[in-house]
Amino acid sequence: MAHSQNALSKARSSYLRSAQHQPIEWHEWGEAAFARAKELDRPVLLDIGAVWCHWCHVMDRESYEDATLAAIVNEHFVAIKVDRDERPDVDSRYQAAVQAISGQGGWPLTAFLTPDGLPFYGGTYFPREDRYGRPGFDRVLLTMANAWKTKREDALDSANSVISAIEHGESFAGRSGSLSLEIVGKLVESAVKQFDPRYGGFGTQPKFPHPSALDLLIDVGARTGHEGALQAATVTLKKMAQGGVYDQLAGGFHRYSVDERWVVPHFEKMLYDNAGLLGNYAHAFQTFVDPEYARVAQDILRWLDTTMTDRERGGFYASQDADINLDDDGDYFTWTRDEAAAVLAPEELEIAGVYFDIGEMGDMHHNPRKNVLHRTQTLSEVAKAAGKSEGEAALLLDAAQKKLMAARRERPEPFIDRTIYTSWNAMAISAYLQTARVLERKDTAAFALKSLDRILNEAWNAEQGLSHVVAYPEGDARFVPGVLDDYAFFGLALVDAWESTGERRWYDAAMQIAEATVTRFYDATGGGFFDREIDGADTIGALAARRKPLQDTPTPAGNPAAAALLLRVEALSGRTDFREKAEDTLEAFGGIVEHFGLYAATYGLALELLMLPPVQVVVIGDGVEARSLTAAARARYAVHKQVLHLRREQVTAENLPPVLAETLPQLPWLQNEGAFAVVCRGASCMPPTRDAEKLLRQMAGE
Repeated sequence: MAHSQNALSKARSSYLRSAQHQPIEWHEWGEAAFARAKELDRPVLLDIGAVWCHWCHVMDRESYEDATLAAIVNEHFVAIKVDRDERPDVDSRYQAAVQAISGQGGWPLTAFLTPDGLPFYGGTYFPREDRYGRPGFDRVLLTMANAWKTKREDALDSANSVISAIEHGESFAGRSGSLSLEIVGKLVESAVKQFDPRYGGFGTQPKFPHPSALDLLIDVGARTGHEGALQAATVTLKKMAQGGVYDQLAGGFHRYSVDERWVVPHFEKMLYDNAGLLGNYAHAFQTFVDPEYARVAQDILRWLDTTMTDRERGGFYASQDADINLDDDGDYFTWTRDEAAAVLAPEELEIAGVYFDIGEMGDMHHNPRKNVLHRTQTLSEVAKAAGKSEGEAALLLDAAQKKLMAARRERPEPFIDRTIYTSWNAMAISAYLQTARVLERKDTAAFALKSLDRILNEAWNAEQGLSHVVAYPEGDARFVPGVLDDYAFFGLALVDAWESTGERRWYDAAMQIAEATVTRFYDATGGGFFDREIDGADTIGALAARRKPLQDTPTPAGNPAAAALLLRVEALSGRTDFREKAEDTLEAFGGIVEHFGLYAATYGLALELLMLPPVQVVVIGDGVEARSLTAAARARYAVHKQVLHLRREQVTAENLPPVLAETLPQLPWLQNEGAFAVVCRGASCMPPTRDAEKLLRQMAGE
């Protein structure tokens, strides 16, 4: 008999809606669910997961769709399901709690709470029956229900000690009054120590992308000539792009690699990873001028443009699932030799089979004949072995890629979560704007600005604040209070928009968001920013715990991102109060941050912004001369460098931010024909120049 819908039928999130027909009496997170737990004097079963999470689907099918187990849950618990993408504030706290209880975290997160929302036991995936050395879920449920009835004091004691562990998580006493670039050096050394020179990446398997760390390594390597940093960045970017963690047909990166060689990935694709990596490849091309980096950046853009964006209204979708169903393990993305032979001509297979390593024996455990496309040889090596010229091989490979892609499109496509989240969209918008400048792609910049406008119009309201969700797949938005990441990343995207266009409205909006970030999140007594609004309404359970995120997880951490926003806005506005708060924030963690190494790269980037004098290069004018000066100015990625290309009519006191308005409109060169460039460091500017070589010398401080 089909079960009627539970309360999740009214949810907006894709993950929650996928559970609306389960026989569990699920509730959404909120006052009503906890009031019910108090009224019935029952503990809460909290399930936190995501629509892209494989083991969440496994636990749903094995346990939550099982009528016998559902009867146990419904009799003894009030069940609450949370989408970690929709409520990162709930997720981060209960992850810290379960980590304190069981030593492990991840999704699905399964926690048992008091009716006040305090966790007293938890874990991640529990199998339906006893296996994997883990107790069966029904045994866990009955044990917890019994503990609540007979050992309640123990449960409450445990809950109280866990809450203090959550608050301690990242709010340690780490203040240091001596900020210096030496801290950046230590973070870089820590990353270089973990670097795998053979396969790229950091540590052993599983291997994750670390976009903030790669940006820090590119920046420090290019600025100081640090060989270890340069090698770690370039080898990692090359090896990742050759691996199966990179989608060799459609472009874009999967979540992570289960092996150290980047061959077999966890197949879900996340917007935030691809936004971060798009920025990395654009910055690498900007710095090293290697066409391979530009090719990968173009490919990530191609995948995002065709699969992950609302072309009509603007906005980026959240994620693409790994699998079609639970019996599948990346089958949409992988190929047997026979499947490839069925769609390719023999001479196409001869080239593509070797180039993408499509063998009779493949890479996947569940079906050893399935191959993850990856590259172990260059095209010239493959061509030589096949007795063909590189040009002939390139044509055959191109034809093979198109045919494989067309055949793949005939397969059922993994689910795409079309939710538009503010923080991840802002990351993607920044990456699009930066890439558009480096690759000179007007279409890419135009889509980014359209998406930014959509967030401003649909998710921002000066009184209510910024919503974490811009739109749900069903289209009807619901205000979900933005967290620190939403404000910081959105503010940074607005500064990027100002730099890309020279349009005053983007600067004004960035100022407004920077102000709101300080008002709503800044800790005036202890320094630093809380991840939730200071007077946020929802303080159920662990949400009452105060957290100040420092660690990249894997998105950039909120505190250094907020500090970076204040510093970038201060460089344009001259607002010393912003600079003081940014410095105070970085000082709040200065004594402890080096212990986070690779995971504190966003802090390293923000600290460079604070310690290095800002360099502003303003190119004024149009035509070929202006383009050549702009290209020279943009050569080499540097965190503390801003490059603006303004038309003459934009150089007015009304249009420019205060710092630039004091200098640029006074330039006598504005009366002359032709383009020119001005380099300003802090408050002092050098004489204008029309010579690209001279401009490069001025930027280098010569």
